[in-house]
Amino acid sequence: MHTQRLTLTLTALASAGLLLTACGTESGAGSQSSSGSGSEGRSVESELPLTGVRWNVDSVTVGGKKYDAPDDAHLKIGKDGRAGGSFGCNYAGVAVRIKGDTLDFGKATMTKRACPEGLMKFEENLTRALAGEKLTAKADGDRLTLTTAEGDRVDLTSGPERTGTPLTGTKWTVNTVGDGKTAAPLPKDVSGKVHLTFGKDGKARGDLGCNDVTAKAEAKEGRITFGAPTTTRKMCPGDTMTTERKLLRLFDGTARYEVERDTLKLTAADGTVIDARAAVR
Repeated sequence: MHTQRLTLTLTALASAGLLLTACGTESGAGSQSSSGSGSEGRSVESELPLTGVRWNVDSVTVGGKKYDAPDDAHLKIGKDGRAGGSFGCNYAGVAVRIKGDTLDFGKATMTKRACPEGLMKFEENLTRALAGEKLTAKADGDRLTLTTAEGDRVDLTSGPERTGTPLTGTKWTVNTVGDGKTAAPLPKDVSGKVHLTFGKDGKARGDLGCNDVTAKAEAKEGRITFGAPTTTRKMCPGDTMTTERKLLRLFDGTARYEVERDTLKLTAADGTVIDARAAVR
């Protein structure tokens, strides 16, 4: 399903401590029956931090038609001034201007995965709803609704971070390699063949598409310190060797890593970005 990925380009947001204050009633004018307050006619007040919260997307309504969200669709505005998340298929980064109860999303920078038609359709509609025009935010308990002047809306619920696949012991199949701004799928000759596994013995082993590789790999606090790589010495066609040389930039240095569900992103010291997916067992 996930064949390509581009690293997120993220920009500064409004101040990290921004709070959204909302007041509404379950049966009052302009309120939604799905608010979940649990007491008809009772006023619900909520002081809800926008930053540092994982907002799971429940649904998006565009042109009067509602689309239910896939499991991992979410958006998070970090306290470090970075926003990003999954739009259903691809991951995205986006600039946001926040003024009072109004959010103005810029154009999202997306990865380039190919997914089933249903996921792509949801992603298309979510992107349209967020980027089309300014949205008015209304909070009710752990729920957040973003609505455009034309009536398009995004319904979200705050929730915990979801547990990702363990870094150690997982066979990670490499899908793309890039430089932080662009990413390219691996050549057809090696697509699906390049992989890395981080062992409990503190070593990384894998296949670079042509040669096998082994290196020390110590993971700690979001970073992996790699030792010098030891490889076999086969010679392969041009595209395959070019890919291998790019992948070797990961080693003999420290790289940042992020695991989200079944995906792994590795960012080498020189800015090379490698994206991989957990192999199906």
